Amino acid sequence: MLMTSAAAEKAKAADNRYKYLDRALARHQFRGDALIEVLHTAQELFGFISREQLLYIARSLKLPPSKVYGVATFYHFFSLEPKGEHTVTLCMGTACYVRGAAELQNTLEHLCGCKMGQTTADGKISLQTARCVGSCGIAPVTVYDNDVIGFDTIEQATERIASWRKEEQ
Repeated sequence: MLMTSAAAEKAKAADNRYKYLDRALARHQFRGDALIEVLHTAQELFGFISREQLLYIARSLKLPPSKVYGVATFYHFFSLEPKGEHTVTLCMGTACYVRGAAELQNTLEHLCGCKMGQTTADGKISLQTARCVGSCGIAPVTVYDNDVIGFDTIEQATERIASWRKEEQ
């Protein structure tokens, strides 16, 4: 649900992250060709990009909201929903698939108790897939938060998820 304009402006004024976003917009001179950089900044600041933030960016860059939404949904780096504390991105490109990505997917979903594209009930881990992360030579590839792991195995995946689960205890 969208906030009313006055409520949205009040919320933005109280949230310092919008000041950092405004600085990023100004650094790029509010140019539309800086859309991806601005979306990255918003993603870093907020953890995801809400509908209100998409509209804010569209207005600031003088772009149609449909274009901002299209770019934000095209790239898997951007999330329009809150993510878990940790994120697993499993590459499902042809090389990764042939070298065991489907088995890794089954293991990760079993360990986390949720499907790809979802977040665990405790909000700890989000699972997602990517069409290709561009590292076919080290397939199968999994990205655990920002760590790219090539030649990933079920044992490594199990160990990583177990270590994240231990953090919460």
